[in-house]
Amino acid sequence: MTPQPAAPDAAGVTAPVVMIVDDDDLMRAALRRIFASAKIEAELYASGAEFLAQARLDRPVCILLDFNMPGMNGLEVQARLKQRGVDKPIIFLTGAADVPIAVSAMREGASDFIQKPFDNLQLVARVRVALERRRIDDERSAVLRRLSSLTVAECQVLDLLIAGKSDREVARALKTNQRSVGLHRQRVMQKMNAPTLDDLVRLRLLAAENALSAEAAPS
Repeated sequence: MTPQPAAPDAAGVTAPVVMIVDDDDLMRAALRRIFASAKIEAELYASGAEFLAQARLDRPVCILLDFNMPGMNGLEVQARLKQRGVDKPIIFLTGAADVPIAVSAMREGASDFIQKPFDNLQLVARVRVALERRRIDDERSAVLRRLSSLTVAECQVLDLLIAGKSDREVARALKTNQRSVGLHRQRVMQKMNAPTLDDLVRLRLLAAENALSAEAAPS
């Protein structure tokens, strides 16, 4: 198939897509119906080679990948994506005998695996979870990039503002004047793409969650 670009919504955000890679024609058609009923756009690929050659992966996607396929199995497709530096959520569809291998795939970065036959509602729910986790991860990465663009003085002003300090209190703490604080505040909100102080607080907390996750991760 030739994939078509997903249409942006009213806010200009591209809708997420589930990419189904399965050599079984009936399974692909059934999965398309399942996701259509859940109002999730689906793209269908009959082989790993077709998927790797045609899929547009520069947008929000979840890859639903059959493990057992002729020519190139799911693990090989996953390895090719990893070689290309593609980091998208992958959910493997497996038979009972494939579970140990699916666990190994998750160690290599897959998000989840689901055994056939599966419950339709559970399948949709797990795809939604994978897409939402990726959305949050992408937003957090964008916030961290914005934070890295702040100067030392702007970081100091940011930390005091989200602690609830007024411009006058920030000026006193930094031994500067309110006009300078106001200019720093304006630049911080522009760089962080935060229209309001509430948005600024939310973004800062999102970045802090990333730091806590990194500290908690096993070395």
